[in-house]
Amino acid sequence: MDEKYDVVVVGGGAAGLAGALALARARRSVLVVDAGDPRNARAGHVHNYLGRESTPPAELVAIGRDEVTGYGGEIVTGTVTAAERTADGFEVTLDDGRSVRARRLLVTTGLVDELPDIDGVAERFGRDVLHCPYCHGWEARDQAIGVIGGNPMAVHAALLWRQLSADVTLFRHRAPELTDEQREELAARGIRVVEGEVAAVEVDDDRLTGVRMRSGEVVRRQVAVVAPRFTARAGLLTALGVEVSEQVVQGHVIGSYVAADPTGATAVPGVWVAGNVANVTAQVIVSASGGLTAGAAINADLVAEDTRAAVAAHRAGVFADESDVSELVGGARRHGI
Repeated sequence: MDEKYDVVVVGGGAAGLAGALALARARRSVLVVDAGDPRNARAGHVHNYLGRESTPPAELVAIGRDEVTGYGGEIVTGTVTAAERTADGFEVTLDDGRSVRARRLLVTTGLVDELPDIDGVAERFGRDVLHCPYCHGWEARDQAIGVIGGNPMAVHAALLWRQLSADVTLFRHRAPELTDEQREELAARGIRVVEGEVAAVEVDDDRLTGVRMRSGEVVRRQVAVVAPRFTARAGLLTALGVEVSEQVVQGHVIGSYVAADPTGATAVPGVWVAGNVANVTAQVIVSASGGLTAGAAINADLVAEDTRAAVAAHRAGVFADESDVSELVGGARRHGI
């Protein structure tokens, strides 16, 4: 409990590192705790990140870590097992048993992709079993694509992937019965519809070769598209009293997220969120933007608190300089202030 930081960031992906960078550049003491298990670890490259297009995910994280530590931020590998409110902030416990104190928390723990129970899908996910046309569509262009329906968004997904290939098949699987209008739309775009449930994806020589139906029929495909359920990693947040909401699209629950204001502030004072834990559709660049926004908001909140304490001290004529005020409100700073 000897270590105290202005901010502890839980999660070291794009959102967490962007927030930490903004805070470190504002001369805040920052600790990033990262388990080293990013959601996009299986993906070969990050896409749609202007200036970093096609950067491998691990490389992007390494670059971000160097930038954060270059401004005095600290990063440790581990997980946060608990966080409790204290009189002046939070006590944060790490999985190695140590505890640190923080004036504010930024939680960027992301989400879990809960995949459909189809043989082979989990093993191929992020390679030739995909879910997002913006993340992986260009790489799947002109291939034989099979969209496996799982919710009311199945037709929408098939139409999006049709933009990338003329050979798209929609396996209705467990999606709702198609309307006449939807069937007409699919037919007009040349998208074949296969009824019945999918049992597995077929693989040969480490490449996806088809989609096998429960009937035994195998439809040759090179890429399969699935619809995961996006579940926020929010255990730490719920323990602090933050509520988790259902993400509903067209009347169907596709996942969960933590509600926050536009800056990432939750309903619990002192706790901010950014990235996929708060936005299930955020790509890497959007998550980084959310982290930056939250970092700036946290710094502004701390500035306001520091100023209130400084005014109180000034009126009382108690403290000689800013370092005394800093010790009162947040512990000695680690940047020479």
